[in-house]
Amino acid sequence: MKNLLLISFLWLGFSAFSQEEDLTLEEIQYRDSIANLNEVNAEIQKSQEDFNIGIGLIKSKKYIEAIRKFTESIAVDPNFTPAYYNKAIAENKAELYKAAVKTLNILTQKKPNYDKAYFQRGIAHQGLNDYLKSELDFQKSIDLNPNNPNAYYNFGTLKFLQKDYNTAIIQFTKTISLDVNNTYAYNDRGSCYRMLGKYHEAIKDYETAESKNGNLAFILNNIGSTKTKLKQYDLALKAFNRAISIDPDFYLAYNNRGVTQMKQGNLTGAINDFSKCIEVNPQYAPAYSNRAGVKFKKEDYKGAEKDASLAIKLNSKLADAYVNRGIAREMQRNMNGACEDWHKARELGSKLGKNYQSTNCSN
Repeated sequence: MKNLLLISFLWLGFSAFSQEEDLTLEEIQYRDSIANLNEVNAEIQKSQEDFNIGIGLIKSKKYIEAIRKFTESIAVDPNFTPAYYNKAIAENKAELYKAAVKTLNILTQKKPNYDKAYFQRGIAHQGLNDYLKSELDFQKSIDLNPNNPNAYYNFGTLKFLQKDYNTAIIQFTKTISLDVNNTYAYNDRGSCYRMLGKYHEAIKDYETAESKNGNLAFILNNIGSTKTKLKQYDLALKAFNRAISIDPDFYLAYNNRGVTQMKQGNLTGAINDFSKCIEVNPQYAPAYSNRAGVKFKKEDYKGAEKDASLAIKLNSKLADAYVNRGIAREMQRNMNGACEDWHKARELGSKLGKNYQSTNCSN
């Protein structure tokens, strides 16, 4: 481009001393071609400038502004494929998944073998809960580039969401084979094992994840929850304490530590933890339901009913809350209300609700 600009400068100097009629046809055509090239170069430069600004905006997490700049870049140069790709990234980050799919449809037409485009479209389809299309895109991305660990990882998360834990384990294992330091792959494979009831395998993966990065509170929370499943309560409490020390606002760790303390019989500690969880996140329904269970154990039946009702108000499909409220109502001699709650819990799939209804209610 520097050469073209230099030629243009020299030609303008020449034309200042020449008359139009002195030019040959070939010279006029050459002059016009240089002018066209300079115009094209200016457009390309403008497109590149908008693109670079967009990249900076993505780094600053200003996704809407980035989308705008990439759109301007594409408008100037419709064949500038990096602008489409990064526009889609920004759209995914902004959770504008339909827009991302549209952008990536254009990109895959322009570059049919671009594995990263299918990967990003898989993310967009996953965001739209269109798991079938997401799966096809991740598989296409893997077919085009079998050495991209991110494609396997996202494929694994997709299978986890579909509760296909065994397939998810395969995908996370492949991720780890390509990226041995992928903390999230170890953690998520551990969660698959936990969901399958393979708690020792889960602990092994969680602890490997922790060894890779010891500053992630959610990994320590997972270790604590799994050790609670194994009835290793003291070790569970240590994990929860470390999680909270890393992130004092990690409400799940307070809730899960409260569950562990309740299992140990420390009702006061459990109440305090559930209350702290609610303080940090007043919209977290399970903490109210859990606190209701502790209040029942402390024979505060009205308080238990109130907390269970708050949980149900926040999440009308939380079966445990109906079970707990039913128990509290039973102790207050409100059998009609109790049976209604246990019936609802049973409808939501609670075996405990079914047992209470079968044992205590006429229908």
